[in-house]
Amino acid sequence: MKITFYGAARAVTGSKHLVETSSGKRILMDCGFFQGRRKESAEKNRNFPFDPSSVSSVILSHAHIDHSGSIPTLIKKGYKGDVFTTFATRDLCNTMLQDSGHIQETDARYFNKRPYLKGLQPIEPLYTVEDAIKSMEHFRGVNFHQPFWLHRDIQAEFLVAGHVLGSALTKLTIREDDQIIKIGFTGDLGRKGLPILRDPEYFDDLDYLITESTYGDRLHDPIEDSKVQLAKAINRTVKRGGKIIIPAFSLERTQELVYDLHILTDQKEIPEIPIYIDSPLSTNITQIFKMHPECYDKETHETFTRENPFGFGKLKYTHSAEESKKLNEVRQPCVIISASGMCEAGRIRHHLRNNITDPKNTILIVGFMAENTLGRKIVEQNRFIKIFDKMYPLRAEVAVLNSFSAHADRDELLGFIKPIKNLKKVFIVHGEEGQAMALANTLREWKKFKVEVPAEGDSFDLMNNGEKIETEEIPVGKKSSNYDLK
Repeated sequence: MKITFYGAARAVTGSKHLVETSSGKRILMDCGFFQGRRKESAEKNRNFPFDPSSVSSVILSHAHIDHSGSIPTLIKKGYKGDVFTTFATRDLCNTMLQDSGHIQETDARYFNKRPYLKGLQPIEPLYTVEDAIKSMEHFRGVNFHQPFWLHRDIQAEFLVAGHVLGSALTKLTIREDDQIIKIGFTGDLGRKGLPILRDPEYFDDLDYLITESTYGDRLHDPIEDSKVQLAKAINRTVKRGGKIIIPAFSLERTQELVYDLHILTDQKEIPEIPIYIDSPLSTNITQIFKMHPECYDKETHETFTRENPFGFGKLKYTHSAEESKKLNEVRQPCVIISASGMCEAGRIRHHLRNNITDPKNTILIVGFMAENTLGRKIVEQNRFIKIFDKMYPLRAEVAVLNSFSAHADRDELLGFIKPIKNLKKVFIVHGEEGQAMALANTLREWKKFKVEVPAEGDSFDLMNNGEKIETEEIPVGKKSSNYDLK
């Protein structure tokens, strides 16, 4: 019985962790997109380091594309089993995966029109909207706290992760050779006190924990500061007559911003300027939020009894490309919230291109930007930013608000891990190497359990205290057994 880490290992994207039992069952936990350098990401997203048809079950922690985005590709390449997730995540994926397919089709058409690509092999989308729709036939919704069986010896259960709508902690209980092995997987762990969502729950006892570490080496500003910092950034930009451009994930971050902007406007902490949600996906996801009150915290339930916090006064949802383009003609101060969150696709790239060179404007960063993404280059304030193959000088103000993060920080991760009983080993994933190593070093000081920061492709024996399985170097021209799991 072993686990192999095929993605989000010493990196933040492409979450894929494969648990294999001696009975031949293979459970894939998450199946996400790699995001970063385009050529490297395209190669990883197109090819799996294992045979998709050999996977028995998929468990999906939440709908973010770096966790769910490769599911249609997995199915295209032969996977025939179920994708188990919460009902909210299932409904979100129905929208988000179609949007991903649409973006890939659109990008392929755009790049294939380039004159310098004439005579070269045309770019093909990894999957299409139709592929995404077909993939939904495999999704199976499960309630929180409702144990379900993947096999007669494998039981799973979802707990509340508090990261985004529908996000789940997963507990696997596996009977193997008359032993019971309990494995916990955080997916992405949320924070206490986030708007809209219920707070994260806790595991009781586990043998092994797979935990994210996105912010494993740092602390966030208090959540209570988020609205104050947001108001300050908006007010100083309005004072100089500029626009506030906010790249935001369509799932959760956009809804949190709308929720806070509603409160700030209502309390007259910011002027009544136009607020545009320029993302069809965000608009659709906001409708899905209204369908899943089981994920709300008490305050959000009470707010909905009085009014709809996702629709107010100056808030406008754009739909068509024409409406989006007209925002370039707006000369008065306004807020434009658009996707994608890491600026790698979608309408946000057009808004950045049109506003990045004006010092009156502000680019407001409210989420994590992975290495080598366009968003990360803006955070690092490179002098010139490449957008659509053209360089633009970065003259707009760049403001980073860490208080908006939906990921647990170092102390929140430590507080989540500490109460878990009987832990043998913690596997640290979903964090850049520095963050993952920093969290590992802090945990090792406790001397309560072993800690591992797996590299991509590393395997560990879960019947032998999680010890690493050393593999021989594969001679050139030979095929790894990992590619032939049958």
